[in-house]
Order: sequence, then structure tokens, then C-alpha cells
Amino acid sequence: MDPRTRPYRSVLYIPGSKPRALEKARGLPVDAIIFDLEDAVSADEKVNARDTLGAALAEGGYGARMKIVRINGLDTTWGRSDAEAVTKMACDAVLLPKVSSPDDLNALAAITGDLPIWAMMETPRGILNAAAIAAHPLLQGMVMGTNDLAKELQVRFRPDRLPLMAGLGQCLLAAKAEGIIIVDGVYNAFKDAEGLAAECEQGRDMGFDGKTLIHPAQVDVANAAFAPSEAEIDLSRRQIAAFEEAEAAGQGVAVVDGKIVENLHVATAREILAKADAIAAVSA
Repeated sequence: MDPRTRPYRSVLYIPGSKPRALEKARGLPVDAIIFDLEDAVSADEKVNARDTLGAALAEGGYGARMKIVRINGLDTTWGRSDAEAVTKMACDAVLLPKVSSPDDLNALAAITGDLPIWAMMETPRGILNAAAIAAHPLLQGMVMGTNDLAKELQVRFRPDRLPLMAGLGQCLLAAKAEGIIIVDGVYNAFKDAEGLAAECEQGRDMGFDGKTLIHPAQVDVANAAFAPSEAEIDLSRRQIAAFEEAEAAGQGVAVVDGKIVENLHVATAREILAKADAIAAVSA
């Protein structure tokens, strides 16, 4: 499946050092997995985590899920060795934390070659350089690191995430301009399904492709929020049918439910149906 058309509703972080978690992930209904060698792995486990994760990926069993490995930063003790190890892993992409500029991606690509790169957007400098980062030829996706960004910005927590909106919006614009994937940051209160649902709806309304998650209990909520609803699918089908009928009659617009339907609405409708088909394909 084309990585740009596949669904990314739920993107779950899994510690690369935990065999039990790596095994459990094979049966979770997630669209993508970030196998983490960075924050989720303690300093004394980082070297062994490479072998543990490499063996799990070699064993396979992750199906159609996108397999992304987050390494430690190249400015750390473990980063370069992580990057070298990833080149031998059965993964789909490598995720670099705290990306500040395209130079960071160039440094990673010098080690990982043609392997697709994803970028953690979690620093003020990275946000300011989002457009240049998104335009990198090997960049396939952006992941919002909202916890680190909030720390760097010294903001107060608000349920509406108003203090983070400038950063989220800038990265969204950059990703959409280049046609790459962008997924929203994590929701820390993993037992608060209502709060998670609200934040997922906000992210979906903004244009994010999905949400990063820290616990399997969050998967169903994210999958529901970022998938087309039955009402959206029904409306899309009716818009396409009405527009095609109007075209056949020599007209340039149609009317559905009292609203004008033009080319741009039909294009959106086709995208919604394509997304629904892609979700059905990975869920089969």
C-alpha cells in the first residue's frame, strides 16, 4: 500500500526493549507502530533494546501495520549505533527525535541511506523550520511531540491546547504543502476516554491524519475519530452520484441536501471513500 494513502488513525508507541509489549502489538488494531528506542527505554537497556527489537521485527507478524523505529538523537551516545542498527531491521521508516532543520535529516540519511524518514516536531526551532523540514526528499511523515514542545514553550496545560495551536498549525501547513503524513501528539491521561475523544476530534478537525498513542486502551477511540463516519460515507456517495448526473445533463453543479456540490466537493468525497476503502483493506 502507498504510504501516503494508507490510514494512520492510530499510531501506537511500543518500547523496543519489552518482548511482551512487542508480542502484544502484533494483535492490536492499530494502523502504525512506533517502536521506540528513545524515551520508552532506560539508559541501561538501550543497547540491548536494539537486538530485542531487531529480533521481533525479523520474526514479523505485524501485518499491514506501518512499522516505524524511533531512534535516539544523533547527538546522544546511542543515536548513531541506533541508526546503523535500523538499516538492518525489517521496518518501513526511521523516526528522528527533536528535528531542528533539514541538516538533521541529512545527517541521518548519511547513515540510513534511502530508508524513509519521519521527523519528531517538538522544538521551537523545528517548528520555525517546519516548511524546510517537510520538503526534505526522504521525509515521509511528521509526528507532533506535544509534551516536549509544551515543555520548551513553558505553557500551561489547557484542554483546548490553545498555547500549542501556533506550532500545530505551522506543522500542518508544512506537511499539507508537501503532501506528507502528519500525526497529532499523545494524550497523557490514558484512562480518560472522554478527554481523548475530544482531543482526537479537535485533531481531526484541524486536518491531522491520526494520533499518536501511549496505551492500547486508546486505540479504539482514535480509530473511530479519524475514520470517515457512516454519515460522511453516505453523503460522499450521494454527492458523487448527484454531480455525475448533473454533468451528464450538461450542468456544472449539483444540489445535495440543499447545498451546492461542485468539483472540489466531489474531490473531497472521493478522498473520503478512498480512505474508507483503505481502512477496510488494513482491517481485513
